[in-house]
Amino acid sequence: MKGTGTATCSSENHAVKESFDVERIRRDFPLLAQKMRGKPLVYLDNAATTPKPQAVVDAIGRFYREDCANIHRGLYELSERATRAYEGVRERVRSFINAADASEIVFVRGTTEAINLVAHSYGLMAVKAGDEIVVSHMEHHSNIVPWQLLCERSGARLRVVPLDDRGELEMEAYARILGPRTRLVALTHVSNVLGTINPVADLVELAHRSGARVLIDGAQGAPHLPVDVRKLRCDFYAFSGHKIFGPTGVGVLYGRRELLDAMPPYQGGGDMISSVTFERTTYKDPPEKFEAGTPHIAGVIGLGEALRYVEGVDRQAAWQHEARLLDYATQALGEVRGLRMIGTAAAKAGVISFSLADVHPHDIATILDDQGIAVRAGHHCAQPLMERFGLAATVRASLAFFNTTEEIDALVAGLKRAREVMGA
Repeated sequence: MKGTGTATCSSENHAVKESFDVERIRRDFPLLAQKMRGKPLVYLDNAATTPKPQAVVDAIGRFYREDCANIHRGLYELSERATRAYEGVRERVRSFINAADASEIVFVRGTTEAINLVAHSYGLMAVKAGDEIVVSHMEHHSNIVPWQLLCERSGARLRVVPLDDRGELEMEAYARILGPRTRLVALTHVSNVLGTINPVADLVELAHRSGARVLIDGAQGAPHLPVDVRKLRCDFYAFSGHKIFGPTGVGVLYGRRELLDAMPPYQGGGDMISSVTFERTTYKDPPEKFEAGTPHIAGVIGLGEALRYVEGVDRQAAWQHEARLLDYATQALGEVRGLRMIGTAAAKAGVISFSLADVHPHDIATILDDQGIAVRAGHHCAQPLMERFGLAATVRASLAFFNTTEEIDALVAGLKRAREVMGA
């Protein structure tokens, strides 16, 4: 979503005019009905994890109450029902990101495990001494550390794409970094700190020209943007369930089938094998080859219900609502004396990071918490990015389609209160 710069925080336009029924949406999320310290909860930490709609909570409970059995193994009705439900989610995910086939969808614990899977399996197969892996300065630690480990094991070199002062990738530098030794490019779709939306299709095209494969960290992309892996033409795409209104401990790795076919297993165990002897083991085809052991069955079912919920919302209206909120928040926060916005890219999703005068981000978050406002303060698992902007930490307010302009107003009032309390 790209901000339009048209929202206002004046009292005459206190509520953004729109057709999206945010109050109806909010009723679907029981967490939002709580009071914190006697005040209505204002939840602005969606980039860390999202609240769950009641439908997701019910789907998980229903599995444990009515269908609790292991999958792929039993010949009895409960197991068959559980298997159908689990594999049905694979097809739902395929449709959600427009993959070519359900066999390209691997269930994992989250984006972090998906990236590690690619690093250990594809990476150790394809990356050799002297090769290069490209990341950017805005990456989450989960899209840095696995590649560092791979470089240590393989003798490859990690290259880093720089950012400009707005928090946008320097595309000319990216093009220069790519070369005949580039084996893999791993970039985020949306920055978890800056909110920057990267031009993924262009980045993939340039990487493919150099012969590199591309992994996209979609942890923040899938919740905020339409994802079509065939249009993006990426080789791998990863996202987490808990950031898109699903449960924790489950996520998705999309991989092009021909790559998954060639990759060795990531882990060994039950259900990923065709046959085992003490002399030799043969493996199933993808995706089962990468899903050793009993998976998080209830989590996958909860993820499926979360995607069903998202698809049942008017997604275009929801994205427009988030864009209007982002515009409104950007202007409103810009009027807070001493506030420095970190990340002002032309194309942004609803992630806003900032510092405030000489007040430490942790103090700001604590003062806001006293007013029922939940934000994140820290380095957001992106220490190299913090260093790039000369900061140890920021405050981050991250939006979802259930947030409101009134909550932005509460945030602004809370920041002004923080200035008063800290004498800044």
